Amino acid sequence: MLPSKPAKEMSKKELAKYIDYSVLKPEFTKDHIVSLTQDGVEKGCATICINPGYIELCEPYTAGSETMLCPVCDFPFGASSTESKVQQIKIAAGYDSVKEVDIVANFGWIRSGLYDAVTEEIKECAKACHKYGRELKVILETDALNETQIRKACQCCIAGNTDFVKTSTGFLTGYDLQGASIDVIKILIEEVRGRCKIKGSGCIRTQEHFFKLIDMGIDRVGIGYKSVPIVLGEK
Repeated sequence: MLPSKPAKEMSKKELAKYIDYSVLKPEFTKDHIVSLTQDGVEKGCATICINPGYIELCEPYTAGSETMLCPVCDFPFGASSTESKVQQIKIAAGYDSVKEVDIVANFGWIRSGLYDAVTEEIKECAKACHKYGRELKVILETDALNETQIRKACQCCIAGNTDFVKTSTGFLTGYDLQGASIDVIKILIEEVRGRCKIKGSGCIRTQEHFFKLIDMGIDRVGIGYKSVPIVLGEK
């Protein structure tokens, strides 16, 4: 959705509401996760993106704040069975501290042209998420896809009743990583046409890029913990 004013005129608090603060590195210790969760809450970010095993650890630090948790299921490959993905969502979405759930689409299926299977899986994931009143974000891993595949995957998401389409995991290897590039976000905006929300993630490391995405009408932005203070103008 297009913002009511340019990003450069927004307060730090308004800007933080666009951010899903990424705390997903598997090597993080509990102390790292707690410290970064506290930082995201202090900044007023929309959510803290965490691996599902840390929901109970992080809950006390978001309690009473406007910041909630966004567990990321089947991360980062998206290659589990549909039954496994649905069960992960049911567990994660059942926590009161959870606002949304991110899930990785089976982008191997997308690359294989198995669009009916992709749609059906997203539909089952959305149904499980919506049962608990949570919103679902589907990560397409756009750097592994060509434009046609991205557009068709967006159609799968719409047909599957997801709430957001999202660009990247930030963990893909062996590709030229563009993440939430302006060109890719334009494709998502064109293909979605307001029928669901858009989250950009990956390679967002400057305030200029962050502001441009907001001004384009993006709904949420996934930012790595090192880049959050930069995009908010703290560094």
